[in-house]
Amino acid sequence: MDPVTTTHQFQVSIDSTNLGMWTECSGLEAQYDIEEYAEGGQNFFTHKLPGRIKYSNITLKRAVDGRSGDVAAWFNSVLLQSVARTTGSITLLGEDHEQLARWSISDVIPVKWSGPSLDADKGVVAEESLELAHHGFVFEVF
Repeated sequence: MDPVTTTHQFQVSIDSTNLGMWTECSGLEAQYDIEEYAEGGQNFFTHKLPGRIKYSNITLKRAVDGRSGDVAAWFNSVLLQSVARTTGSITLLGEDHEQLARWSISDVIPVKWSGPSLDADKGVVAEESLELAHHGFVFEVF
């Protein structure tokens, strides 16, 4: 795969709900807690062992569009249910909307939705953001 150097978009789906195209995605990261173990008689170093893995929350951003109502409906559906974790995917699309890569995300729940700051004097695009918590992802390149 060639390095990503041009403008791309992200298609986001949660279970069977298409949340549309997004222009910014951050937080696709994983990190191990490192546990240190000092071995008796070993004075040159401390063993560093991988512990639990932690996943950052994912934040998506875009201009408000026709799918924004679907995002709000999915976000509000959590209020009507007990915590129902779902599966999701974030698909990186190229210039011709070909699939370049996908992150399949497990146990997704919405954390925060932010709507636009409305100020007619500034003339900026109305943007929304969505923050997701999850229990991990699988990355695949096409």
